[in-house]
This record gives sequence, C-alpha cells and structure tokens, in this order.
Amino acid sequence: MNKWTSWAGKIEGIFSRQIELKASFETIADRFAAFEGTVILLSGGDLDCARYHILAARPWLQFRGYGQRIHIATREKSTHFEGDPFDTLRAISDAFRIEENDLPQPVAAGLFGYLGYDLKDHLEVLPRTTINDLDLPDICFFAPAIILIEDKQSNRIDLIIPKRVDGKKPLWEADLADFERILKKPTPPKGAFCGDSAGFQSNFTRPVYENAVDKIKDYIAAGHVYQVNMSQRFGMDFHGDGYTFFQALYERNPAPFYAYINAGDHQVISTSPERFLCLREKNVETRPIKGTRPRGKNTTEDDQFRHELIRSKKDDAELSMIVDLLRNDLGKVCVAGSVKVVEHKRLEAYQNVYHLVSIVTGELEKERDTIDLIKAAFPGGSITGCPKIRAMEIIDELEPSCRHVYTGAIGYLGFHGTMDLNIAIRTAVVHNDKILFSVGGGIVFDSDPVDEYEETLHKGRTLMAVFKEASDYKPLKNYAWVNGVIKPLEETTVGVATPGFQYGYGFFETIRSVKGHFPLLADHLARFNRTWAHLMPGMPPDLSWDTIIDQVLSRNELSQTTAAVKIIAARGDRKNPPWNHTLMVTARHYTHRLDVLESTGIRLATYPEARQTPLADHKTLNYLYYLLAGRWAQIQGVHEALILNPDGTVSETNTASILLVKDRTVSRPTSPHVLPGVMEQVVCRQLKSWGYQITHAKMRPSDLFSYDEVLLTNALMGAVPVLSLDRRDLPSPSDLWQRINAAVLSEE
Repeated sequence: MNKWTSWAGKIEGIFSRQIELKASFETIADRFAAFEGTVILLSGGDLDCARYHILAARPWLQFRGYGQRIHIATREKSTHFEGDPFDTLRAISDAFRIEENDLPQPVAAGLFGYLGYDLKDHLEVLPRTTINDLDLPDICFFAPAIILIEDKQSNRIDLIIPKRVDGKKPLWEADLADFERILKKPTPPKGAFCGDSAGFQSNFTRPVYENAVDKIKDYIAAGHVYQVNMSQRFGMDFHGDGYTFFQALYERNPAPFYAYINAGDHQVISTSPERFLCLREKNVETRPIKGTRPRGKNTTEDDQFRHELIRSKKDDAELSMIVDLLRNDLGKVCVAGSVKVVEHKRLEAYQNVYHLVSIVTGELEKERDTIDLIKAAFPGGSITGCPKIRAMEIIDELEPSCRHVYTGAIGYLGFHGTMDLNIAIRTAVVHNDKILFSVGGGIVFDSDPVDEYEETLHKGRTLMAVFKEASDYKPLKNYAWVNGVIKPLEETTVGVATPGFQYGYGFFETIRSVKGHFPLLADHLARFNRTWAHLMPGMPPDLSWDTIIDQVLSRNELSQTTAAVKIIAARGDRKNPPWNHTLMVTARHYTHRLDVLESTGIRLATYPEARQTPLADHKTLNYLYYLLAGRWAQIQGVHEALILNPDGTVSETNTASILLVKDRTVSRPTSPHVLPGVMEQVVCRQLKSWGYQITHAKMRPSDLFSYDEVLLTNALMGAVPVLSLDRRDLPSPSDLWQRINAAVLSEE
C-alpha cells in the first residue's frame, strides 16, 4: 500500500521566519484562494479559541478517499489503491513525522482538509440507506508547501515552509520563491456570486421533517436512544465565485472556525462555532455545543432569548448527555482519570444565535496518536446523538441524502503530533454549479416538531441571508449562433433521432481568437470544407463565418480577450433538401494551457489503447476515444495521453499534434489515419522559413528521447514543449516554442 512513499520525498526540517505584511492577512490569502489545494482557516471574533489565522497553500501532496478507493498524488506522480482511509491517514502521518522540538505554533507541517461524516462507515458496521448523490470524497487532505500563520494575540505573522527533499535534491527553496512570486502579484479582483431566484430548496418538506422528529420521539419512548441529531439539506443553483461567498460570510458573521477549502472540483465554505478535537503536546480538548436560541430583534427580545436558554432544563439535559458521551469517547484513548469537564454551560453569543458550550479536556495516552484520538471520537457526539451507534442508524433511516462533509470535521493534522479540528456545521459545498448545506438539531423526548424545524431555519439564516445581499449580480449567459439565430446556449437543441446525436455524425473546428482577431480562420475553413465534402450531402455552407464569429464574440463579451471559438456541423436525418443539419458557433474564454496547469510544459503518458480509424482523418464529433484518453492521463497524474497506431508507432496526443526537433530538422510522425493540424501546418511553415527541414518519419515512443526537444501544437495553445514521457524526463526544451508562438500567435 505504501509504494508512494518511495516517490513522495521526505521532510528534513522546518524553515520559519517572522514576516511583516503590507496588507491584511485576509488580503494576502486572496492571492492563493484560486489555487487547488488552498485551505484558509480564519478565527473570527474574540472568543478564547479564536486565536490563529492560517493559510495553507501550494500542496505538494494530496490524499482523497472515496469509500475504500484511495488516491494519493504529488505534483508529479499519483497512485490509486484499495484501503482504509484511517490507515492511510496514519501511514501519511508516519511517513512524514517530524521529531524536532521548538517548532512554530500551532502547526509547522501537516495535512489540511476535511473528514466527511460518512467515514463513520469505516468505524462501525452501519446500514447504508442514504443516497450518495454528490460523488465527492469522504476524506480530502492537502499537505501544503507554504503555511502562513497570524497570531492575533501577539500580532505576529510567521511564514513556515517544510524542508522537503527528493533524494538529496532540496525542494523547499523553490517553494519559498513561489511564495514570494505570488506575494508580489496584485490582489485579484473581487468576484461575484448569486443563487437561483427560486432560493434554497430542502430535501424535506416541512411535514415530512416534522414527522421524522415524531418518529425519533417514538424511538426515544421505546428506549432505543436518548437523543438524535436530525438535519435537512438545502440546495440551489450557484453562479460565480465560491471564495467571494466565503468572504461575504466572514464579513457578516466572523465565527471562531471559518474555513475555505479549494478542492478543485468542489469548494467547502464553513462558519463553524464548534471545536471537535484539539491536541497540543498530548493535551486534548473538545467543546461540544448543545442548546440554541435566535438573537432578538431588539435588546428586550435578545435578553429574553438569552435567559430562556440559560434556564432551559431541556437544553441543560441535552448538553450534559453529550458531555458524558464525549467523556466516554476521550476515555478510550486518554490517561485514566485525566478526562475532566473544566467548564459547563458557558453561554456564547453569535450574530444570529446563542449557544451553550462545555469544555472537556484529557491527556492522550503515551502510545496513542492523533489517528487513535479521531477514531475514538469521530463523528462528534454533539451532531449524532446518544447512544452514538443507534443514533447514527436512525439518522441513516430518516435522512434521504448522505451528509458528506456536514457534521464531519475540518482543520489540520500536524506531522508533529498537533491537531485542531472543528465540527463541520454551518458548512456549505459548492459543486458543479450547485450550493448545498445542511442544518439540524438534537431531538429529545420533549422536542416540539414545529420548534425543531424552525431552529434549523435560524441556524441556516447566515448562509441564506448572504445571497439576498448579492441579488444584484446576474450571471452572464452563454450564447451560440445556431442555424442563423443567436440564442442562449441552454436553449440550443439537436434532434435526438438525427445521426448527429445518435452516432456523433458531425465535425468541428476550434479557432483561437485574440481581441476579435482570428488570422487562421481561412486555414480552418479550408479543412472544414474538405471534411464537409467527404462526410455531408450537399455543398458546404456559403456563409460569412467571420461576421458570425464577430457576433458570437460580441454577444458573449469576448471581443477584447482571448477566446476559443468552435464551428460545429451535425448531420440531420433528411436524405434530400431541405436539409435539417445543425450548424453552430460557440465561444468561451480561453486561458493558455500552461497557465492553467501552472507548468513549463506538458507531461505525457502512453495510452494503452492503440487507435486506428478512418474517422481520425477528420475532427468528427465522435470524440469519445480522445476524451477517455485525456481522462486516463489525468488519473495517471500527467497532462496528456500519447496516442499510438496499432503497430505501436506514435500518432498524436489526445488534443495535439507532435513535432520532434533534432538539429535543424523537424520530424512529423507518420500515421495511417491522423488529421493534419492547422496549427501544426502553420508552425511547420514558420520553421521552414527559418531554415528547418520538415520530414515525416515512423517512430516509437522510445524514439522521442533521441530528439533535442519535443513540441505539441494545437490551434489554441500554439506550440508547447513536452517535459516527460511515462515518468521519464525528455531533453530540456530550448526557447524555440516561445519564438514560434511570438511569430504565429500575433494579436493582429
């Protein structure tokens, strides 16, 4: 299972220095928020647990678990295997353990991210009756190369960088340079966000939720449980920037445990007030919350709610019950007699609610570690119920959807025995243009179903209210030209009975536009018309494509930027005119591939499924082979798949043509069926004008290492260098690719 330890490197110490920032901590964090793997932990308010702001960025390792499917990746390599997520968490912690003393506080190196609630299924044998409709990780952690910590008490800011090495090669100096480079960048412009005009929709109706509360009360009366935490999930469409949403929440209601996790394909935004587990030098602390009242509209009403919560026998009993549960959980791994309740029923005031809080502490046994502590207490008793196992069974029975990160835990696990995790409540997930969050409450025998439903709304008010303030933002619609009419992209259709839909019978051209100029249009149209003559009935359309493209760019507000324009033709089902083919032009913003990858070149892996089809002579809509090849490459931890012919010779990659340079000769791979790229031809013309000889040759993947450099070309990115093939470095590229792009990607 631990083969990844041979290529993940080591940590040989910690670099740390105190720094002064010319901007606020939050402003500096803005510069890193867009990078995948960034975790921002902010401590809002002035409670005693709200001491540190932490930025963890530029991860050198990531760990995700989907059930038993484990994925570990560094910046260069990745692996997948079947395993237990907690065993993997321990293996990572052990592999990079730091034994130094006098390390920066509260954390000097470690894993930052979340443990989803459904990790419970790896700790207990429980029924699985809730639907996992998100397909997101149960566990997701990043090991940052850069950690920035502000101590609010001392006003001290420390930059911390683990001294990573690969063999004998130090890597941390590059991480330091990376931090300084990003720090010099201007603050990115603030984004915007909005939700669906219909607002949040619950996965429960009110009557069904109240009936579920009654069902729990029946279980309590029958002696199954004393308490169950019941929740409902709200969701709606989301447009815009998840980090801006996080910022708006923080400005509105700065709770002690604010968290933003950019996990790439999803973002987690949390405003939790509740500490789950904190570990410092074997000293354990947990702070369960039970008992909630809304804040009043005026001073009189506010005082009334506050005193009502303090005097509530129900909330007192509920909190005491959870405190006993947590004392028992900590007692499994703490020194006998060390677990104590140091404070009980402390009233804490927040923007929208009052809470009752207790503080329980203990001393972790010498032979126990952070993973033992997590397994003993996870998920937190305050958000499951008592007894915990039966409560979780009832939750699975009554809640329709898996909770994912909600009521799991967010924070960090240090590689030097330190840990701080909060309970993931008041937590939203932004995923695939949706925003989802859950709210719940503890149900006991004398709970009133109406009151319990209303309490969930009070708890969710902070997240919901932010969208009302952002209602002036309207997302930009995408428009397409379709058979002579410009319309919103979501309104475009292709007949399901047509060959264009059923067989992918069609083709396309992708064209680079820079500030409304597309000098290679004639080359693309020549290829488009050749393909039309080969595949389609009738004459190619006689259209002013430049005018149509101008209209589409203008409608999508892309005339002054770099855009990817696509012309599409899909076969209709009529055999004679009048034809019902679909002609379409779309446009989207384009960021250069190397900027997206944050790389100086492309890394390849040889795709194991060779390809030969006459369809490869054209850019057909039957593109699934190339899509799957690209996805395979990502799973391998590289950027592109090298496509081979059936005889094992090189053809192309899943998105680009290949050019191989040696001395003053450029070789193009010979392939029975491969479409000559427009950019490939333009680049070859340019190289020929510089005195290069252009040839065709059959070659195998191993032959690539004998050339001076290897380039990829396509219409959008121009020419880019290839850095490696199948984990083996290719010869270092010269500046030829940059000179090519300066010549052929002009903004004329």
